[in-house]
Amino acid sequence: MKKILLGALVGGLIFFLCQAASQMALNLHEPAQQYSASQDSILNYLSTHLKEGGGYMLPRPKNSANLEEVEAFTKSIQGKPWARISYYPTYKMNMGMSMVRSFLTDVLVVFLFLLLVNRFKFKTFGSIFISALFVGIIVFANSFYTLHVWYPSYEIRADLIDALASWGLCGLWLGWLIPDKKRY
Repeated sequence: MKKILLGALVGGLIFFLCQAASQMALNLHEPAQQYSASQDSILNYLSTHLKEGGGYMLPRPKNSANLEEVEAFTKSIQGKPWARISYYPTYKMNMGMSMVRSFLTDVLVVFLFLLLVNRFKFKTFGSIFISALFVGIIVFANSFYTLHVWYPSYEIRADLIDALASWGLCGLWLGWLIPDKKRY
């Protein structure tokens, strides 16, 4: 159990540092959070027309539209601009709490992975490393890429790099730490 706890803590730290490097040092996610010189005007306009926080898809048919209306609407917007908006009526940022929550989530994810690895009959460096990479690919494909299929994301490459780098580096660490050394 000591190895699992140590593996989860250090693995969580590896994830956390990979996320920090991706966001800050390498700025891989910039394409999805670009600066607009018109940001004040845009936010003022949005705050006038969006009364509640939430996700908005523009354009979009009314919820009460029937099938024929949806089909006609879909035809009418082909080739025109569209947007997905995450709107928050008030800016509230608590960097410290966000960092704590992120780190604890990273530790939990690695801990859960280690509970699965612990059930392997033969725990080798290779089996742990490859399993970690597979989990990274599964996470990417089932969340980021599936969403990208429907709503193209400007940060899809960054999401793939994040998944492979964090799970790959964590897999290297866990592949070194966890195997039963007596077997070799």
